[in-house]
Amino acid sequence: MPLRIVFCGTPAFAVPALRELAAQPDFQIAGVITQPDRPRGRGQELSNSPVKTAALEAGIPVYQPERIKLGAAQEYLQTAAPDVVVIIAYGQIIPERLIEIPRLGWINLHGSLLPKYRGAAPIHWAIANGETRTGLTTMQIDAGLDTGAMLLKFETNIGPEETSPELYARLAEAGGPLLAETLRGLARGTILPRSQDDAQKTFAPPLQKEDGRIDWSLGAEQIYNRIRGFQPWPGAFTSFRGKTCHLWGKPATDGRTSAVPGTIETNHGEVLVSAGHGTALRLETVQMEGRKRVAAGEFANGARLAPGDAFGH
Repeated sequence: MPLRIVFCGTPAFAVPALRELAAQPDFQIAGVITQPDRPRGRGQELSNSPVKTAALEAGIPVYQPERIKLGAAQEYLQTAAPDVVVIIAYGQIIPERLIEIPRLGWINLHGSLLPKYRGAAPIHWAIANGETRTGLTTMQIDAGLDTGAMLLKFETNIGPEETSPELYARLAEAGGPLLAETLRGLARGTILPRSQDDAQKTFAPPLQKEDGRIDWSLGAEQIYNRIRGFQPWPGAFTSFRGKTCHLWGKPATDGRTSAVPGTIETNHGEVLVSAGHGTALRLETVQMEGRKRVAAGEFANGARLAPGDAFGH
């Protein structure tokens, strides 16, 4: 008999795993739980979640409770009678009474090597904090925040120039095979859950707009990591002549600077910004508030930079 699965998830990150599990003959996707349709875009028209769109394309029935903690969701799961529920970035806390319904529990795919980066934005914070290695963890969910027993892991390097969207896409594709291996091992009883070491835990809270504000006292490498990590939102931004501007760039590899952090200088066609610890960021592109994104040189020419001009003021 195929393993009967209810799939619970919302964003694009969960879609490759749904498609992978739906394609396997030893799994049966009995239904998909996802968030209600939300207004999106300039027109604020109601739109399906990426998981709902994928489920409908595959002919899988979709259930969208406004609040999964309400009684109707319990009735839905009891009627669906899954052996296991797979949950990936669903967006709501699961009450304990629902966790107890499937015989194999609820299995979560999390975008970090737990117990590091528990929370909502593990991929973004791993890059922003300069990690060079990360991965995925499958775990049994419990009443805590990403605190359940670990099952299997997938590990990978983070490229030195890799951005959050790029890593997000790679990990999403790796999630399906890892989940399939996890579910088969659970069904056979060959996977031994391992408790997390709370002494090693770190957190990855939801991103806030202010997380993207550049602190020019940080070293250029740290700023670059945050530029990579906070794509596509909130990005890395600062102020210039009273207006907000988003920046993209890389650490300058030649020479050091003694200028006050944030100071903008031009050097042989390059636009450099002084950062902490005597380092400098080489700007590539700039997007001023209300304008299009332009090359750093075009920004410098248009701004008619004067000695002492600086970001952050």
